[in-house]
Parts: sequence; C-alpha cells; structure tokens
Amino acid sequence: MKNIILRILVILILIGLASVIIIEGLILNEGSKKATNQVDYVIILGARLYGDIPSPALLERLKVAKDYLIENKEVKVVVTGGQGIDEKIPEAQAMAKYLVANGIEENRIIIEDKATNTFENLKFSLDRLREFDDKENLKVLIVTNKHHIFRAKFLAKRLGMDPDGLPAKIPPTIIFQSYLREYLAVIKSLIFDR
Repeated sequence: MKNIILRILVILILIGLASVIIIEGLILNEGSKKATNQVDYVIILGARLYGDIPSPALLERLKVAKDYLIENKEVKVVVTGGQGIDEKIPEAQAMAKYLVANGIEENRIIIEDKATNTFENLKFSLDRLREFDDKENLKVLIVTNKHHIFRAKFLAKRLGMDPDGLPAKIPPTIIFQSYLREYLAVIKSLIFDR
C-alpha cells in the first residue's frame, strides 16, 4: 500500500513539474516575440494605480504603447481597467491621461473603465469596439508586460479576436512573483475564464 501511495505521489509531482515547465515555457516564448502584424486596434491592459499614478508595471505598458501609437498614427487604442478599492480614479482614465500628455490625440483613445481582471479587460474592450466596428476577427495588439502576453492572447482568441502582443518590460522588483503568479493565473483562466 505504501508503494502505491508513493508511486501516486511521484506521478503527481512529475505532472506538476511538467505543467510548470510547459506553461512557463509558453509564457517566456510569447513574452519574447515582437509585434509584426498590422492591427485594427491596440488594447492596453490595466494594472494597479497608486492613487491616480500608474504603477511601474502599468507605466512600462504605457511607454511601449505610446511609442507604437506615435509610429502608427492611424490605429486607435482601447485603455481598459476599472477602479480598485485604493485607486482615486479608474485605471483607464489614468492611462488616457498619460497618453494625451505624451502626444496621443484624445480622439484616438477609447475608454473601458469597468473591468477588474484580464478576462474582463478583453471582453469589455471587445464590447466597446463592437459599438462601432462589426468586423469579424478584429486584429488587436495587446499591450501588457512580458509575463502576461501568453494568457492575454489566449483569452483574446477565446473571445474571437485575432491577437498579437506587444510586450512591455517587467519592473525588476516583481519579476519572480510575476512569473509565479502568472503560472497560477493561466491554470485558472484555462478552467474558468469563458
């Protein structure tokens, strides 16, 4: 009986290790790709604010999005993120404010300010885009930190979008916890985010 229990434990540990290696490999691979496709819209996923100031992770997203939008003046952008309990304003409003202050025209910015997680960011952004664009399989460029690209693209595909990713740097102080948390978030999204 002890041998059977031990074998089962070893098998479960090996399955767990294999899942970590596979999922983290997918996360690292997607986070290292460069965006190359023409897109219909850019979607910048929200992240924490300190009051009304973007966190370092959100600031990295905004910087790479701004550079892309300056080079691609015909593309509109959705800023998505609601208001957390300790945030003075919705994340989307802070993001729009940053973009306007850094040379992006206000009429190019679409605000989605209700989402509270990645799945809602993408679903509610798609809902906003559907208010004026009924094109099938919208080509979107999702801007988020490197560790988050794989899950964001997976969820966007599940919602019917044709996604590409624009990875932003991860602040050095949160690299390890970001990859660990994202492994768990991928498993949660595979099961629950539909």
